[in-house]
Amino acid sequence: MEVRHLELLRELSVRGSVTAVAAATFRTPSAVSQQLRTAERELGVALVEPVSRGIRLTAPGQLLADGADDVLRALAELQARLDAGIGRPRGRVAIGTLPSAGEALLPELVRRLRDTEIELDIDDFDLAEADYANRTLDADVVIAHSLTGDVPAGAEALTARVLAREPIDVALPAEHPLAARAVLTPADLIGTSWIGVPVGYPFDSILVAVETVTGCVLPRSIRLRDNRLVESLVAAGQGLALLPRFTTRPRPGMAIRPLTGVPVVRSVVAVARPDRLARLAVRHVVEELAAIGGDLSASSPEPAG
Repeated sequence: MEVRHLELLRELSVRGSVTAVAAATFRTPSAVSQQLRTAERELGVALVEPVSRGIRLTAPGQLLADGADDVLRALAELQARLDAGIGRPRGRVAIGTLPSAGEALLPELVRRLRDTEIELDIDDFDLAEADYANRTLDADVVIAHSLTGDVPAGAEALTARVLAREPIDVALPAEHPLAARAVLTPADLIGTSWIGVPVGYPFDSILVAVETVTGCVLPRSIRLRDNRLVESLVAAGQGLALLPRFTTRPRPGMAIRPLTGVPVVRSVVAVARPDRLARLAVRHVVEELAAIGGDLSASSPEPAG
């Protein structure tokens, strides 16, 4: 069996179509189809069959796709033992991260890896919580977050490691009446207007919890992803917002206050496929990220300003 054929079948099982596999692996659909035909010829079984407007794996094809993780994990573990025998982790590690967690964790990670043989390939994306798991198909480690647990929704079948626990604070215009208070409660937020995040993003669950506790709707005048843009709009008096403590700093026109009475601490989590995590270099990166996150969690100050 060719490992590349097993990888292809796993990709097809997860992504669902030749077109999606081709886009993810930077090939043409015809090249992917050609590899499927080659795999069928070499293995002597039909691996796919037509269905509706596309194809699906046959029973033998699904059997091989399901077994691909075990084979790839075994190969990664063998490589890890080889690297351990040499005495050092090495190779390229692809990291995908939500921007705010990446800002807090990655500069120190780069510094720590400067004198090693590990190279980082970093991508950033801001997604709904349930969408981070799919990015582990393309990255060795995905830094995700959740306000409901230590495993982000959709990542239950993956390996997850909590890197940090980060409070989420309320940012408000410096002239807002609530800025005079040291700590805010759900009742304080009745009647306020918000710069929110898209529906399904973890921060939105905090506002939903406040609405549940108070029985009042908190209107979101705008929904944005970029925290720096949110900060600038808060400072301009556009509304209140929720921002992560590790990377939010007071700016002119904006105050930051902690919120109590509802869950406001997010878990920043590294998620990975088991076969990727079997690599020594990937495990080393996750251990370093956990150490950095632990330091951030231990030294997190109360917001000021």
